[in-house]
Amino acid sequence: MKVRFGEFTLDSVARTLASRSKGEIRLSPKAFDLLCLLVERRPAVVEKSELHDYIWPSTFVVEANLNVLIAEIRRALGDEAKQARFVRTAHGVGYAFSAETVELDQTARGASGAAQARFWLLWNERALVLNEGENIVGRDPRCEVWLDASGVSRRHARIDVSSGSETVLVEDLGSKNGTLLQNAPIAGPTRLADGDVIQIGSVELKLRVWSESKGAETERIWK
Repeated sequence: MKVRFGEFTLDSVARTLASRSKGEIRLSPKAFDLLCLLVERRPAVVEKSELHDYIWPSTFVVEANLNVLIAEIRRALGDEAKQARFVRTAHGVGYAFSAETVELDQTARGASGAAQARFWLLWNERALVLNEGENIVGRDPRCEVWLDASGVSRRHARIDVSSGSETVLVEDLGSKNGTLLQNAPIAGPTRLADGDVIQIGSVELKLRVWSESKGAETERIWK
């Protein structure tokens, strides 16, 4: 994802935030991940519980930690909570990115211009974004999903993503220890759903899925 808003350009792949007047702006890794998520989900409100799960998966943290990251983002953007240009607070619910944006690439959108589904894996405190198409999971650093952990084969499994149909398939690639879904070994390509837990060696990965339809449903619930 590469977008421009105001005087800023955000590139989630290069992991850069730049300003026309100041050049590159440094953010902590978690603040950068949070900003990317809010921009990807714009203009929907992302609930605090989901933000916590994304930034600190399987970890209990106090709400003040999220407030610290939001404050860091606002300082970087020269934004103010009371007169927000970029990050809007939905009191008691969560946060939303509210600025107008210009897409500098179209990789996150289909030919019709409509936003497609987005997928990522949660591993400890990391969020691993899945690309459209084939994602090889393994211990080889050249894999799209690199897992440097015990019990993981060099090319352990394949995860195929089709954002247009919101379909995710996982298949073991003849690994030594196999690939488990919900604690059961898989045989052949197996469809995944939001919240499914995949075990690869000593690693547990939780699939998270977001789509426009889910975002719209969340918006209706809170209106």
